[in-house]
Amino acid sequence: MAPRRLRVDGRDWVVEERPGTPGCYDFDWLSGPDPGYGFTSQTSDGSPVDEQEVRDAIADSTAGINPETGHLD
Repeated sequence: MAPRRLRVDGRDWVVEERPGTPGCYDFDWLSGPDPGYGFTSQTSDGSPVDEQEVRDAIADSTAGINPETGHLD
């Protein structure tokens, strides 16, 4: 997957598959409170994920974001 910019729940992200590590994706939160804030996700078998799975991963990870601080509680 080439780096892809996405907007999920009003938040801007760049998602990129990690070179040399199939099924491993780095999620960078562009509109977050801190530079470099994001997360990594990897499939257990190295299989690729589709865009809906990427969007679901973002929504799941940000579900616990405190709207006042922009951080996970």
